[in-house]
Amino acid sequence: MGKIAFVFPGQGAQYIGMGKELYENSKCVRNIFEIASNAMQEDMAKLCFEDERINQTEYTQPAILTMSIAMERLLRENKIVPDVAAGLSLGEYSALVCADVLDFAEAVKLVRKRGKWMQECIPNGEWRMVAIVGLPNEVVEKTCQEINGFVKCTNYNCPGQLVIAGTKEAVEEATEKLKELGARKAVELNVKAPFHTTQLTTAKQKLQEELKKTKFQNAKIPVIKNIDGMPYEILDNKVEILSNHIISPVYWEKSVQTMITMGVDTFIEVGPGKTLSGFIRKIDKEKKIYHIEDQASLEEVISLVKENENGK
Repeated sequence: MGKIAFVFPGQGAQYIGMGKELYENSKCVRNIFEIASNAMQEDMAKLCFEDERINQTEYTQPAILTMSIAMERLLRENKIVPDVAAGLSLGEYSALVCADVLDFAEAVKLVRKRGKWMQECIPNGEWRMVAIVGLPNEVVEKTCQEINGFVKCTNYNCPGQLVIAGTKEAVEEATEKLKELGARKAVELNVKAPFHTTQLTTAKQKLQEELKKTKFQNAKIPVIKNIDGMPYEILDNKVEILSNHIISPVYWEKSVQTMITMGVDTFIEVGPGKTLSGFIRKIDKEKKIYHIEDQASLEEVISLVKENENGK
């Protein structure tokens, strides 16, 4: 059997009620939510299950991290463990917790601050992120460069899908031009901020100072970096990487290709939604791709992974 990768979603995957069923059914999940609640001085279960603040970046980021790690611990409890980990954008912090590089409680506090600083950088409502589907990367990049306004390519998700971010006006202008050039779809993301652009430089600087006080351990398993799609190395400067991560594009397609090159044939998306599963399917539809976010998907993953281990 090939290797298993755990992959973790980023901001935009959140929804009210995420993780509720597994929380009610698992002491392991409740324990993770309790650690997060103590770290945040907030009731994390209430935040995830019934609070509209889950869509505010300061709360979205620790909520997604908490749900993702709760699901990850539940998989481990069922003897399903990863050989490698990666996460999209915010999900990279979940991957680092999964690999024991970051302590979970410390990571919850860290991403809350990260989210708060990101939120403070961006006046509400003036920014957009849109996924452009069906055009080569070079066409999207060239079009963004030709727009007289702030719009950048930020997420290289999978073949034929690239996210652009910037001011509302510039993104709308770029989107119209890209539709004229043959884009099949333009899907606005559930975020009102130009994540992974230099508009977040102030947040990057504040995060950098906080990261200098953060304790990092050596990774127990390889973790793939968003900023270049390659594994963290032992001597890598994590402060520099994670602070630059906030303003740098996300190379998700390259990250997945790197994991495939490392021998991964099974990807398990751990956390809310199935967005990453869709991207991976477009990158290599031959790979086994699962997700876990509720009791039914948990039972399916446990059954299928064990079948594969037994060579059935």
